[in-house]
Amino acid sequence: MTAIKTLILHYNYVITIFLMVGGLYIVVARGNMVKKLVGLSIFQSSVYLLYIAPGKILGGTPPILDPAYTVYSNPLPHVLILTAIVVGIATIALGLALVVRINEAYDTIEEDEILERDRDA
Repeated sequence: MTAIKTLILHYNYVITIFLMVGGLYIVVARGNMVKKLVGLSIFQSSVYLLYIAPGKILGGTPPILDPAYTVYSNPLPHVLILTAIVVGIATIALGLALVVRINEAYDTIEEDEILERDRDA
């Protein structure tokens, strides 16, 4: 199997890795705190995709015990992702509230300017 064919067969993992690396890059490379929160949100979304991808089994049924079914899909990843989404929303909301308070205190949301002002003070 060639590398291209492998990438095509596992496109969902390629997209997940692309989003994860992109989100991490935004968090590390940007100085604007709102952009950092956007990067964190993208990173969190990639983790959701990473957990959801193996959760569905083709031909699998809900885990209802019946002699007619032998292949079951695991509902646990989906439940965990619902919890992770709620935690992610709370994290982003708290981050935005902190950015508002920092903006009120420093009149900027750029990390470099805040550090420079703290160094001068």
